[in-house]
Amino acid sequence: MMNNPIIQFKDVFFSYEKLFVLENVSFEISRGEFIGIVGPNGGGKTTALKLMMGFIKQDKGEISLLGHSPQLMRTKIGYVPQVNSFDKQFPISALDVVLTGCTSQMSPLGFVPKEVREKALESLSQVGLIDYKNHMFGSLSGGQAQKTLIARALVSDPELLLLDEPTANVDPYSEKSIIELLGNIKSKKTILIVTHDFETIVNNVDRVLCFQRSVTSLRK
Repeated sequence: MMNNPIIQFKDVFFSYEKLFVLENVSFEISRGEFIGIVGPNGGGKTTALKLMMGFIKQDKGEISLLGHSPQLMRTKIGYVPQVNSFDKQFPISALDVVLTGCTSQMSPLGFVPKEVREKALESLSQVGLIDYKNHMFGSLSGGQAQKTLIARALVSDPELLLLDEPTANVDPYSEKSIIELLGNIKSKKTILIVTHDFETIVNNVDRVLCFQRSVTSLRK
């Protein structure tokens, strides 16, 4: 057992309409780990992320995030969805996308404090997109758009970064760039990345969790 794990699943069961997606799942993740999550479609990968974020609740078992229920710790999580889940036709700049990760720090009328805007610019700089801050999100390449969503997740300085297929539908160069970016920040964040590309991820993560209703932990 790990000392003070940032995430803990203990004997967790979860079902959709009485069909179990996760069965008797137990694992722990230490602060600062870079974890790859793999498995077949329907194996429970995305369900596990939703449970960690407190969007759904397990049928049985215990889940803790930083020693508390996930529902109480959502502000400690940065979430990066697949880029195709965002409407790229909506007229919004890359900077404005990042600022949507700071809505709790804005005034009721939508005024953006100077320090919040500076944080957003720093996040874009961190992912190498500061020169694209005024570009329309819909005009960005797949890799640039995904990095913008990573900047959006990082702007709130989360302790835990969850990424759902961040390299899906991007070119090989962008895929390599995104993995390198995550490698550069892994010492500062705990990172979980869901992917179907086992070969690429296994060379970069500390550990792999294989989901297929149950979970198997594999170290490199």
